Amino acid sequence: MKEFMLIFRQPSYDYSNATPEEMQALSKKWGDWAGGIAAQGKVVAPGRRLDTTGKVLKAGGVITDGPFVEIRERLGSFLIVKADSIEEATTLAHGCPALDANGSVEIRAIL
Repeated sequence: MKEFMLIFRQPSYDYSNATPEEMQALSKKWGDWAGGIAAQGKVVAPGRRLDTTGKVLKAGGVITDGPFVEIRERLGSFLIVKADSIEEATTLAHGCPALDANGSVEIRAIL
């Protein structure tokens, strides 16, 4: 089996106006989805949610506010899974709650 990183991106990860009930429902949705993958024995390492701010260091020592100011989605978190192929890893990505928020899941093999 190979390892793949599922990288979660959404246009916004700002939940500062969400009610406690909305946050609980969102946490449950993420937990249920990731728990389903874990129940299959496919989780290698769970990722933690990332801060929405950061810095980007570019060639020549140029530092910009980040992350990834060139794109319209923010990297929110990641999950490392094991699968026989990228197609299987992509199947595991289906149902990710980031997709419900108009986000995306990038699937990349770890070499």
